[in-house]
Amino acid sequence: MFDVTRYATAAQSVIEAGRFLYDRGWSPATSSNYSARIDAEHVAITVSGRHKGKLATDDVMVVDLHGRAVQSQCKSSAETLLHTVIYRLFPDVGAVLHTHSVKATVLSRLVPPGEALELEGYELQKAFNGVQTHEGRLTIPVFDNTQDIPALAEQTRLWFDEHRAQPGYLIRGHGLYTWGQTMDDCLRHIEAFEFLLECELETMRVRP
Repeated sequence: MFDVTRYATAAQSVIEAGRFLYDRGWSPATSSNYSARIDAEHVAITVSGRHKGKLATDDVMVVDLHGRAVQSQCKSSAETLLHTVIYRLFPDVGAVLHTHSVKATVLSRLVPPGEALELEGYELQKAFNGVQTHEGRLTIPVFDNTQDIPALAEQTRLWFDEHRAQPGYLIRGHGLYTWGQTMDDCLRHIEAFEFLLECELETMRVRP
């Protein structure tokens, strides 16, 4: 059983995030999925197929950390396991956001297969929790897109179990996943990623 008041707070944070991300053009139409932790065993997550700029309370349901619906007949996002695996790996994570921006989608297709996107030398790297200097390196893995979500969730679990300091990943031709201790942290990470990805694309344009 979960606390209804905590669910309401988590659901409202998801709704507000959806409006913000849709307005920025990072979650068009029914794409993307968002979640927020309720407690150690439950997560509030967007219902599958809902327009992210028009979310209401009925568009946010509860699942356990294995992705099973709790007290709901709704169907959660097809990518629910990509959220719950992060909550299991990182008990301090309070929110996970997945967006479908043009920059994230395009850049994910340009990274050679088997390679990660390396970000270094950017002052805005310090927008991520635990990063104190631009001199460090952020390694952003790029996983191949697949409809086999359990297999992809296991891939991400194995990678982030060994690279716990990295704040997100890309799915090729698909979009960005990132997380944070709070929804505000997670939204800050989205904004930072979008800036950094645009910088990388612009660098490729002027310096092929």
